[in-house]
Amino acid sequence: MSVRRTTRAAGTGPRITFIGAGSTVFAKNLLGDILSCPALSHSRICLYDIDPQRLRVSETVARRIAATLRATGTIETTTDLSRALDGADFAINMIQVGGYKPCTVTDFEVPNRYGLRQTIADTLGIGGIMRGLRTIPVLLDMARAMERLCPDVLHLNYVNPMAMNCWALNRATRIRTIGLCHSVQGTAAELAADIDVPVEEIDYQVAGINHMAFYLRFRRKGTGEDLYPLIRKVGQDGRMPPHNRVRYDVLRRLGYFVTESSEHFAEYVPWYIKNGRGELIERFSIPLDEYPRRCELQIRDWQNLERELQDPDRPLAVVRSHEYGADIINAVRTGEPAVIYGNVMNEGGLIENLPAECCVEVPVLVDGNGLQPVRIGRLPPQLAALMQTNINVQGLAVEAALTGRREHVYHAALLDPHTAAELDPDQIHALVDDLLRAHGDWIPAALRDTTGA
Repeated sequence: MSVRRTTRAAGTGPRITFIGAGSTVFAKNLLGDILSCPALSHSRICLYDIDPQRLRVSETVARRIAATLRATGTIETTTDLSRALDGADFAINMIQVGGYKPCTVTDFEVPNRYGLRQTIADTLGIGGIMRGLRTIPVLLDMARAMERLCPDVLHLNYVNPMAMNCWALNRATRIRTIGLCHSVQGTAAELAADIDVPVEEIDYQVAGINHMAFYLRFRRKGTGEDLYPLIRKVGQDGRMPPHNRVRYDVLRRLGYFVTESSEHFAEYVPWYIKNGRGELIERFSIPLDEYPRRCELQIRDWQNLERELQDPDRPLAVVRSHEYGADIINAVRTGEPAVIYGNVMNEGGLIENLPAECCVEVPVLVDGNGLQPVRIGRLPPQLAALMQTNINVQGLAVEAALTGRREHVYHAALLDPHTAAELDPDQIHALVDDLLRAHGDWIPAALRDTTGA
């Protein structure tokens, strides 16, 4: 066990554990958000990661943030998960099982040999399925540790594939888990810029599933003016940014704007990425193999970023981000209400025309009583039908992860919209075999067993 502790003052604030704190930039943003809240400035922060070098960088950044904000309380770092979770009130999860290398590289390279191209591969598609299969067991082990060490913890999950992970956690453990993403508020800001209306003047309602939720309402505050006509005009005039062409095309065909980016959405449907159809890729500006490129850039920039973040002579700007984590913790601790968008189980029919057992993304009221998801009712039928194509894959991947039945991995891949549009059943079966074999010990042994498959 490796533990280092820095005490600033005898704090009585909440104990907040960062799991995967070596994601320094993301941890920096959340730490700044949390410690800038007066009611949370004396929080007891514990940073946990399996990589000691990255953990040291995050510790340095955390100390600088605390000093900049004159926050009191404690900052602790550890490479021991039990120590990190012991007594935690809130756990913020930001891990990536298998990392860029070897696992993300495998998720792209093996399908590429079959002519199956992807853009991000972290949510759905064959890459999202594999990411879920290697991530869910790790999250379940963490949740079981929480059940022993901090059973009342509120688990804030930022780990993809979001819907699969939250579905499995809520089905198989007693830990309260909410999945958090920034696509809702991020896209709202993009749309505001597209129609030249300040985002602070916009009121919206969103519902669906993670990365496939839609703006059901997009209005001007105060007057109630429907702003959708302005959004549609941007699409009709072709004034949208090139990277948003897929989403504006979906708006034209389905009548509503989707929350997640075009590069993500393009691989959730069978329409935009097709082998031998280069004109589609060009017309919709689809960045194939985008995630590996981003990872390579981040790796190249890491050493410079590490030096900048640790340089005591370089000013460290602490700016409030648009993540929901701090808002949730502050609302629970103070009772001051906040409305966020979160991924929760569809209990009680939050969305009536989606399955009761799936994970949905809806508005959530948070206050001293905890999380209170908002009931939406029925979605427009075309939106619910589209979401169901993704929910089918999510549910089968979760079933495979929880039961260890390899046949459900094949089922998930066979029903995946993009994979099925490109490959025949024999190819899909062979691709699953190749991926499970290539991932090796990153995948549970039961799913690698070909007996009876």
